[in-house]
Amino acid sequence: MYLKYYGLTLPPFDLTPNPRFLFHSAKHREAINHLLYGIRERKGFVQLTGEVGAGKTTLCRALLEQLDSHYSTALLLTPVLDANELMRSIAAEFGISIRGLDRLEIAAALNDFLIRQIERGKDTVLIIDEAQNFSDELLEQVRQLSNIETDDRKLLQIILIGQPELRERLNNPRLRQLRQRITVRYHLRALTPFETGQYIKHRLELAGANGTPYFSSPALWRVYRYSRGVPRLINALCDKALLAGYVQRSRRINFGMVGRAVRELEGEIHI
Repeated sequence: MYLKYYGLTLPPFDLTPNPRFLFHSAKHREAINHLLYGIRERKGFVQLTGEVGAGKTTLCRALLEQLDSHYSTALLLTPVLDANELMRSIAAEFGISIRGLDRLEIAAALNDFLIRQIERGKDTVLIIDEAQNFSDELLEQVRQLSNIETDDRKLLQIILIGQPELRERLNNPRLRQLRQRITVRYHLRALTPFETGQYIKHRLELAGANGTPYFSSPALWRVYRYSRGVPRLINALCDKALLAGYVQRSRRINFGMVGRAVRELEGEIHI
């Protein structure tokens, strides 16, 4: 609604995980470097955690764009209920034909696929998002996947992405074998107040802003106070604030407009 008024070509604060809008803060660069190190050095398991809305999925999609044709990748987003679903989902993501196959046959087909990838000079990477939702049994099944190896290398690199609860889950003695195999870990923290302002400016510029719209210093402070530097909350709040600016025909987003956006997000709408 407000794009034309502000002269924007794209919605600057869309909630979809578009890697084009990834803000490369120091912590985001560090996170990607950890992931790339784990993959390129064939460490087997890599763990990335962060609070809800911290930008883990966006970071993951940016990572996939950095992996060239030497890698076969699969991103598992859909929650699975049991080991059979897990194996079928993984095989499907890698494009393996599994029609009519049982779980053991799917495992054999996956093993053959991984060997063929090595013969072609490719490494294979499996990324599991929202891994904190996996049961202990499913996490153990994931660990068993890492047993597929040759004498000198792992055939499958696995990245577990999840909320902080994932770290707590992996402290369970039942999962100590999996925890011991994770050699690269990174926790993605929220943005600082300064980074929050840079993040907003970054997204506005990518969307086509040329100086306007802009957020006043008090407005930026209000955005951080509400969002605590969590990108998803920043996006939701700034989108509402731009709409408030549009309604008031103002290219300067002030403290009051952000306050109105906060009230709307919290459901405090007075008719």
